[in-house]
Amino acid sequence: MHDAEKKPLWQRLGWLVLIWAASVLALGALSWLLRLFMQAAGMGTP
Repeated sequence: MHDAEKKPLWQRLGWLVLIWAASVLALGALSWLLRLFMQAAGMGTP
C-alpha cells in the first residue's frame, strides 16, 4: 500500500498535530483528576 505517500504533506502533518494535541489534553485531564483525588484525600500541598 502506497496511500501514505500520495497524501499531501499538510494532511500528514495535520494528523500528527491532532494526535499530539489529543495526547497533551489527555495527559492534562489525567493529571487534573489525580490532583483532584489527592486533594480530596487530604494530600494537598501546605
